[in-house]
Amino acid sequence: MPKALAISVASVSAVCLVGAWGVRARDGRDARKAWDALAARAARPMARFDLKMVAGLPDPARRYFMFAITAGTPLRMVAELKMAGEIGLGDQERPNYQPMNAEEILAPPHGFVWMPWIGTGLRRVSGSDGCMEDRAWTRFWLLDTVPVARSRSTPDLVRSARARAVAESLWVPASLLPANGVTWESIDDDAARAVFPYAGERFALELTVAADGRPLAVAMQRWTNANPQRLFRHQPFGATVVETGTFGGNTIPTRIDASNGFGTEAYFPFFRARVTEASFR
Repeated sequence: MPKALAISVASVSAVCLVGAWGVRARDGRDARKAWDALAARAARPMARFDLKMVAGLPDPARRYFMFAITAGTPLRMVAELKMAGEIGLGDQERPNYQPMNAEEILAPPHGFVWMPWIGTGLRRVSGSDGCMEDRAWTRFWLLDTVPVARSRSTPDLVRSARARAVAESLWVPASLLPANGVTWESIDDDAARAVFPYAGERFALELTVAADGRPLAVAMQRWTNANPQRLFRHQPFGATVVETGTFGGNTIPTRIDASNGFGTEAYFPFFRARVTEASFR
């Protein structure tokens, strides 16, 4: 290769690399800006948990709140979490689990920002999933240089992301209280349905609990395109709660297995997470 051509190729490559780094940095700043905006939603708590707040709920819901929130705990609606675990990048036969660490801010049903680091070495991917107000995004980069997923905000993506915020509401127990507009419906002796009215839609989350109120599983019909046709439609989504832990008077799932196809033969728990830290605003 002639020297002049080699210099030209190197110069173009350097410009492309710098440009990619610039876009990646902008993605990071945008995620942090959304994080700060969700954190700002946290108002000074105006009430503390009292059993009278849940006295008229279906028995499974009442047992859940008695388990999840210690009497007298300030009712905080925003959680900041750190987690570790695995992400399955394959399928049922070949899960291809990769190590995952992440931090998240969650304010059900208003939004979330999830920032993971997935894989190791030259296969390390980082970025963010998020939803806030009328926008949602998925932005992941290989080695902070090569974009592997950059979904623009669409009504379908926003609808799907809002459902995820509701599905994760057990990480913010106070968000499920009737005082926040959530209504509860009885299913059976060990299950109840929480309905979140938000942005003109009703998001329904089914909660199954043990005799002591410990959450065992959550399930919902989520608007998603996680199917071979890549078409958005309602599909089963949910999680099994394996372990719980208490942080600041809130007892939340600390180990979960979650995925699409929950409760069906297609279920493949691609998301296995352990919450290592949690704080509430």
